[in-house]
Amino acid sequence: MTARLTARELTLGYGDRVISTRLSVDIPDRAFTAVVGPNACGKSTLLRAFVRLLGPAAGTVALDGRDIASYRPRSYARAVGFLPQDLVAPESITVHQLVRRGRFPHQSLLSTWSARDEEAVAAAMAASEVADLADRPVATLSGGQRQRVWIAMALAQQTDHLLLDEPTSFLDITHQYQLLALLARLRDEGRTIVAVLHDINQACRFADHVVAMKDGRIVAEGACAEVVDATLMQEVFDLPSIVVPDPVTGTPMVVPTIGAPSPAPGVPRRAW
Repeated sequence: MTARLTARELTLGYGDRVISTRLSVDIPDRAFTAVVGPNACGKSTLLRAFVRLLGPAAGTVALDGRDIASYRPRSYARAVGFLPQDLVAPESITVHQLVRRGRFPHQSLLSTWSARDEEAVAAAMAASEVADLADRPVATLSGGQRQRVWIAMALAQQTDHLLLDEPTSFLDITHQYQLLALLARLRDEGRTIVAVLHDINQACRFADHVVAMKDGRIVAEGACAEVVDATLMQEVFDLPSIVVPDPVTGTPMVVPTIGAPSPAPGVPRRAW
């Protein structure tokens, strides 16, 4: 496994509140990595460190062996794209205008908007299925539509690495699966994808690599088939479950046993 994006011995936190210490992880190149774990375990904090929104108190994040703090902002933004949570669009901006902002890292004082820029915007809008909304004000869209517009903006950036923090938020189940299939297709085309996901079954179906976190530390990482089992689910999520093959893909599928009916008197409970 090769990794251009790496973290070594990170201490991360906000003011006096420490989230992670001695945190190290490699992001596999040209793969889809899902970061999973319970709320407030450090998933989003890790992504913020990877995209320079949070400087580590100790340790180093590196791209191609070089500390990311040494990159110029525009240069780093051409290599690593990020879609955070809870984005707010400027008032009155249209969908097309917002997606165009994804091309900002490729602009300079001397450059002008090019056909290549417009092609990137059009392709991103088509991939996110928002082309028909191009002239609509973003403020008039539903939560799911707005999320797809933000994703289009991130795609328009055309970075080798694309990091997304809970990208399926606000999407209905159909658009969740369509988005994850799109990210998997981008992986197949050679991009490195990292996404914080809450649905472990979606992570197992679409991702090649999973990083499971709890209390600011990495509990397990590796191929989903190798690390996702009932023991991991209990340790990370405190969730009793069984793990069976997904009937469609054969990937691990977690079936919680909470709420399972009690056996009839005299009938032994099945040992999972």
